[in-house]
Amino acid sequence: MIMDRIALVLAIIGGLNWGSVGLFRFDLVAWLFGGQTATVSRVVYTLVGLSAIWCISLLFRTDELTDDGI
Repeated sequence: MIMDRIALVLAIIGGLNWGSVGLFRFDLVAWLFGGQTATVSRVVYTLVGLSAIWCISLLFRTDELTDDGI
């Protein structure tokens, strides 16, 4: 499903951004879009958060392809 892949990519981007904050005290999203309070940065942070919530559903889903025996 395309929504799963988009959510996974956004969650990975968010994880890498948090890793850079933790290791280097460098917020890439804020740097790219003009600070943490800039509207674009807040939209990106919100999308990353929503994608993480979506990815929680991946933990509880069964794989439809393997149910058919394929």
